[in-house]
Amino acid sequence: MERPLIEVCVDSMESAREAVRGGADRLELCANLLIGGTTPSPSLIREAAKLGVPVNVLIRPRFGDFLFTQDEKQEQLEQIAQLKALGASGAVVGALRADGSLDTEFLAACRAAAVGLTLTLHRAFDVCADAQEALEQAAALGVDTILTSGQCATALEGAALLARLVRQAEGRLTVMPGSGVNAGNIAQLYARTGARAFHLSAKRTVSSGMAFRRAGVPMGLPMMSEFERFVTDAEAVAAAKRAITAEV
Repeated sequence: MERPLIEVCVDSMESAREAVRGGADRLELCANLLIGGTTPSPSLIREAAKLGVPVNVLIRPRFGDFLFTQDEKQEQLEQIAQLKALGASGAVVGALRADGSLDTEFLAACRAAAVGLTLTLHRAFDVCADAQEALEQAAALGVDTILTSGQCATALEGAALLARLVRQAEGRLTVMPGSGVNAGNIAQLYARTGARAFHLSAKRTVSSGMAFRRAGVPMGLPMMSEFERFVTDAEAVAAAKRAITAEV
């Protein structure tokens, strides 16, 4: 049996290199992973695409919900159209209507813009109103992969729905569990869901090299320290691969 695919979400070249060193089969590239991810810069996409593994690029204009304005939709379509020239392998998108249904009109436009690229529906799926209906719509639109936690905070909590979605997909698209996936639970998720692709960030906290640290002047999120950052841990990626390989 073919070994399951391991996709690692990264938001810097440092993390991208570490993910590849750990054995990632594919990267999901974004910016600002701390806030759930936004569209990365063209230069970051171009450099990550040189690392020798497929790179799927998150297209998301901002933090927050997935009900986008027309300006935000146009921005995303233009970004998707640039991806192939930058060396990307796929686009990662998602959008909802106010009633919680998939914005199928916009997603169809995304599919059309992503000529020559794979298309992943991201975790906007996890806050849609009807997961089964959304999967059918995604399949009809030509979506290749749905990244989902099974509409729960973590994939392990959502394992029951993930298993139902894998069965419902019937090979028409890939249902890829993500959120809280790690070496300690990936084998359990594999057994419980039937999924054959998994998404993880495998991050560790790195302390800043700054010796001088002025306190009390937050630069972004007040609850986060400016003197810590997250970086992908190559060994955490490798451990997840070992864990899942042992199950196949």
